[in-house]
Amino acid sequence: MVWRILLGILLTLVIIAAFAFPIVPAPTSLFEFPLIPGLEEKARIIFFHVPTAWLSVMAFFTGMFYGIRYLRKRDIRDDLRSSAAAGLGLMFCILATVTGMIWAKFNWGSFWNWDPRETSIFVLLLIYGAYFALRSAVEVEEKRATLSAVYSIIAAVTVPFFVFIMPRIMTGLHPGAAGDPEGAGPVIEFKMSGGMRMVFFTSLFAFTLLYIWMFTLRVRAALLEYHHQSKG
Repeated sequence: MVWRILLGILLTLVIIAAFAFPIVPAPTSLFEFPLIPGLEEKARIIFFHVPTAWLSVMAFFTGMFYGIRYLRKRDIRDDLRSSAAAGLGLMFCILATVTGMIWAKFNWGSFWNWDPRETSIFVLLLIYGAYFALRSAVEVEEKRATLSAVYSIIAAVTVPFFVFIMPRIMTGLHPGAAGDPEGAGPVIEFKMSGGMRMVFFTSLFAFTLLYIWMFTLRVRAALLEYHHQSKG
């Protein structure tokens, strides 16, 4: 209960700081954000877009971890945990895509530009959408769990390439792409003031707690549903 109250407080503070703190050319206090070239006021999306992208990666690797555990132990609970993590990963990947599209509209003039970053995220959405299509197509429990575990491992192996490598080796519009005049982007090089870094890492921490809470709830619900179906 205490940590959930803490989570609510942290998320509230992040939202207030993200929208209330002014962006100025030369910050003189913790309550001011620096003017980042190419981003200006749109830099505020960093506090929401980056954490959702981070959670999608975290969830996909969690799904892989429990997929490996299932193949080793053949415990159906690990299959349910892997599926729950993949579902949350897909949800946060969609949120990262939506927030990125909003930023793209204001920065590039349209919601979608087939930038390498957008393309790589679109491919990830297809990969994990196919994961759930696979699960829904196989009725035999053990076969479904085994195929899902193998698929989750293969899918997670592609995540580093599509999230960290492909967008940085190809020329694109997104900060951090090859040929980016500003270097590796404001997040990678931490072109932030002390106050902005504090809000950014607080946001990452709060969103990580949110993911842990949601994952725990999703697993509990899946286990209850499984036991109910087993008794029925």
